[in-house]
Formats: sequence, structure tokens, C-alpha cells
Amino acid sequence: MLERPISKAGWTRVAFGDVVRLSKARVADPEAAGIERVVGLEHIEPGNLRIRRWGDVADGTTFTTMFKPGQVLFGKRRAYQRKVAVADFEGVCSGDIYVLEPANDRLMPELLPFLCQTDAFFDHAVGTSAGSLSPRTNWTSLASFEFLLPPIQEQARLVEILVATECSLEAYREVQERLSMLFDSTVSAFVARWDEKHEFDDVIVDTAYGTSKKSNSDGKGVPVLGIPNVLRDELYLGEFNTVDLSASELKKLALEDGDILVVRTNGNPLYVGRSVLVENLGERFAYASYLIRIRVDKRRITPAYAACVFGSLQVRQALRRLAKSSAGNFNLNSKDIRSIRLPIPSIEEQTELVAQVSALRRTSKELNKRIDAAFELNRKLLEDIFS
Repeated sequence: MLERPISKAGWTRVAFGDVVRLSKARVADPEAAGIERVVGLEHIEPGNLRIRRWGDVADGTTFTTMFKPGQVLFGKRRAYQRKVAVADFEGVCSGDIYVLEPANDRLMPELLPFLCQTDAFFDHAVGTSAGSLSPRTNWTSLASFEFLLPPIQEQARLVEILVATECSLEAYREVQERLSMLFDSTVSAFVARWDEKHEFDDVIVDTAYGTSKKSNSDGKGVPVLGIPNVLRDELYLGEFNTVDLSASELKKLALEDGDILVVRTNGNPLYVGRSVLVENLGERFAYASYLIRIRVDKRRITPAYAACVFGSLQVRQALRRLAKSSAGNFNLNSKDIRSIRLPIPSIEEQTELVAQVSALRRTSKELNKRIDAAFELNRKLLEDIFS
């Protein structure tokens, strides 16, 4: 992994606050100051040092914490989400984001974001967080985190290696973004071939909300799928909760191959309307109340085709416009979902689109394996350096 083993002779144990400071720069009126971008926690992706999304100050903001290119943004609320990024533009950010920078020349600015990505730093942040619903750490606690600081010459060598692995990750992510764009353009081009559109309601047999029962702490009971299980291109079964359900409840809530699950409510508007096709479950699963289950008339529309079109950018944007905001959440109902319009060509033509999209998703899946491998390499490097 490293061209030569790390010798930590000459490394100095320091507190985070000895070499890092919390920026307190504020701007009362960001728009008047010429600042255009605003960053909230929802714009920072876990494990990704690049800020890929942001809001517009012109749309209105109450945020006044200012950041500049090169500074590190660290999410202090729900630190277990592991949100760290390096700013490459000027902006303002949420008060739940700390803006960090080196306090002196003992720490290279380029090494700081990698230090903040270590398991040890996140464990410290989570361990010092207070609050039940929205736990937050604080600067005094973060400043007390201790680690071994390499001499500046060694920092330069380590930064070169870490930046190289991060660049590999970034290259894979950019390819993945292009694949996502190709998926959307493929579906959009297919949909554009038909002038006649039908309401989704015309081919829906049934829609139903999931269970709101509290999950079991002992892992016993019926497995229940929630929002994290539907946020990928395919159903994710790596983790799930369990609940106690009667036979009659399970009969009503049991998922079947061909069902489509849709996120109906979430605090992040980008998640609302996300959907996934249920297939190859292998055992009986139920689903949580934040999801809507859809069943379609398979004589007129294949579930795979319905899921394809429903997962497209056009439909997600349409659902986002229909979502209503309440108590900090964005919400859809079955009527909103049934109102979406889509073409219903022959089964053969539907199969044509599914085949094209399936090929793209197979490529995406292989690319995700490479991203996971590169991410794991980066994690091991950080562990070797800072453990």
C-alpha cells in the first residue's frame, strides 16, 4: 500500500485543537456580500470529500457561517453520518457544520480532511455527542481528540499518497455520474417516442402503506424493509429491522416479487419518490410506514418497466413537485403517485427498454465494486497512518 513502511519515530502526540482551529467567520447578508452558494448537511455526501451539490443564496437563507476554498466542512450533527468535505468554492453553510482550518504550520492543510475521515476521529465525535433525536458534538470535545502528528516532510509524502487514492475514487464517481445521466437520457428518449401518456392509476392494481409498529431490539420477528433499503438501483437487503406481526398483518404487508416500493416521506426532498423493484426476496418481508407499496396489472405493464420509468429523473422531479412539506418532512400520498403519466407501449417494447437499462445497471454494479475497493484501500491507508 505504501512504498515503504511507516516509521512513526519523531511523530508527536498532539490534541486536535493544538493544530486545528474553528473558523468563526460570519457574514450577515450573504447575497449583498456576493456569495452565491449555500451548503447544508444534506449537500455533503458521506465518504465523499467533494461538494457536488448546494443551494442558491438568492433563493433565501438564514445561514451566516462563511467558508472559503480549501477549508474543511465537518458535520457536527449526527456525526455517525460521517460527513466531511473540502470546499472548492466560497459560500455559507449550516450552523450544524463546523468550518475547520490549520491553526499553524505544524499541519498541512491538505492532510486535515483525511484526518477528519479517520475512524478514530469519527468515533470521538460520536462519543462526545449529546442529544437523543439530533445528537451534536461540540468544538471543545473535538479539540481534545489526540493523535500522532507526523513531521512536515512525512506529511507531504502521505498527502501525495492519499490524494492519489482520492483522485482514483473521484474518477470512478465521475464515471458513475455519467452512467446515471445515460440511464436518465435512455429512459427519456424512450418515453419521448410516445405522444399518448396514461395515468399510472390506469395500470395500478393496489397501493398500500407499510407498518408503523416499533422495531424489535432483539432482532426477532418479521424482517421489515425501510428507506435505506430502497435508495440504491436495486433492493438492498444487507440490513433491516424486525417487528412482531400477526398472521393477518403479515398477509396484508408481505411483499411479493414484482412489487414496487416508493419513499413517501423524508426530510430530504431528494429521497422522496425514490423507488425500487422487489424481486428475488427468498423469504417473507414486510415494509415500513414511510414506504408505499405498488402492485401493477401485469397483463398491461411489466413491473420491471414500471420501475424503470418510475425511477427516471423526469418522474422523480414530477413527484418532488407534488410533495408537500409538513413538520420538516416532504410527503407524497398514493393519489400523487397514481397521477403520474407514462406511456404504456406493448409488452415487447417495454422489454426493450428494460434490457437497455439492465445493461447499464450491470455496468454500474461492477463500477460500484471498484468504488468500494478504492474506498476500502483509502480507509486502510488512513488506519495505517493514524492508528
